[in-house]
Amino acid sequence: MTVRVTWVQPEDLIGHELRQAAEDGRDVRDIEHRWYAAGGAPAPERAGASTPPAPPALRALAGRLLDELARLDPAAAVDEPTDLALIRAACPHWPTARADLPTVGKARLEAAWLGRAAGCLLGKPVEKLPLAGIRALARATGNWPLSTWFTARGLPPELTAAYPWNRRSAATSLAENIDGMPEDDDLNYPLLTLLLIQRYGPSFSTADLARLWLDELPAGRTFTAERVAYRNLLDGIEPPDTARHRNPFREWIGAQIRADVHGWTHPGDPAAAAEQAHRDAVLTHTGNGVYGAMFTAAALAEAAGGETDVHGCLATGLRVVPPRSRFAHAVRTGIDAARAEPDFDAVADRLHAAFGAYHWVHVLPNAALLAAALTHADGDFSGSICRAVSGGWDTDSNGATAGSLAGLLAGRPDALPVRWTTPLKNRLATSVPGFDSVGFDALAELTYQEALRP
Repeated sequence: MTVRVTWVQPEDLIGHELRQAAEDGRDVRDIEHRWYAAGGAPAPERAGASTPPAPPALRALAGRLLDELARLDPAAAVDEPTDLALIRAACPHWPTARADLPTVGKARLEAAWLGRAAGCLLGKPVEKLPLAGIRALARATGNWPLSTWFTARGLPPELTAAYPWNRRSAATSLAENIDGMPEDDDLNYPLLTLLLIQRYGPSFSTADLARLWLDELPAGRTFTAERVAYRNLLDGIEPPDTARHRNPFREWIGAQIRADVHGWTHPGDPAAAAEQAHRDAVLTHTGNGVYGAMFTAAALAEAAGGETDVHGCLATGLRVVPPRSRFAHAVRTGIDAARAEPDFDAVADRLHAAFGAYHWVHVLPNAALLAAALTHADGDFSGSICRAVSGGWDTDSNGATAGSLAGLLAGRPDALPVRWTTPLKNRLATSVPGFDSVGFDALAELTYQEALRP
């Protein structure tokens, strides 16, 4: 039997790179013609690998074309730099640290951890499903607008056949079988960030993060840009080239889901949070992919410092993003849509019409949806995670980030509805060494200690 490792096969990467290069403003027409004329196929629409492997000659061609695409100059580079100094220069309202930085309490941090877990878990069973499928599954059980966990109870067989639950998650994330927080990369990465800061301090380098991954992160627990960067490390490629070499996922959502702890541990200092998130993100991402991490870290730092207005947190996040970038445009589009439409279904439809050409894991559609969900819910916890998940695309990642920010705004665990926190049983499953079955209260304590570190 052939082993098809996902997210790294050249014949699968080339289709994604053709799309990403075109989004960057590169002229890919000649390379695209040569690929398809040789018998090449488009990238898999939702899976990480196509079923049949390419013949050796076609695979070799894919590799050569990937390298050709990398040599094309991207038109968007002027408005979307990756270098931190250039990012700061492009941001006219870069935040400054307060003279008297606040501290963040353990209760607020526990609410953030719980919120991230609950939002992630809500989105897990419908990850990869189209928007129509998410709506149909929830409506069939009387759960629309979405207000609680998904369930298979009472679903017509033809509906489950048409829209099957995520096969990896259904056994642990439906209402009838939740038993603690199951493992997910949206929780593994915050654990690794915590471990990173414990081991190397807040002044860690991108190379330190690479060492930590090689020491503690199983390769099979990585996906998309993270898997490509991991492969590049094993090939002897040093960061930040790990983010660029044959990595068509460099503007997807991966760096954004790693940003929470950077924000949580810098209460009231969004600039420091964004700079720390940048050092993390450039291992795997460039441009808009990096901005997703910086935006999230800054918004969370503002909330960790005591800001109670979600709209102010989102505005702070935008201050660390180049205003002419596609990421800033996506966030502003999401906010505008949420303010214009009283019905969130209409908001989601509007965003899918605007960003539907992107892959469902790309950072731009998900940033628009995240900003829209948080804006539309006006800081309410349940409203934030339910809107983030009900809008589709990367449902567990958007639910997690929405839950993290809304949890901080709630301020304490008992401010979160028990229907979200009780099934978690204060227990997180993970393959990150030293953390399996850890409690969210214990994670809050560990995060609090790092937030106090000078």
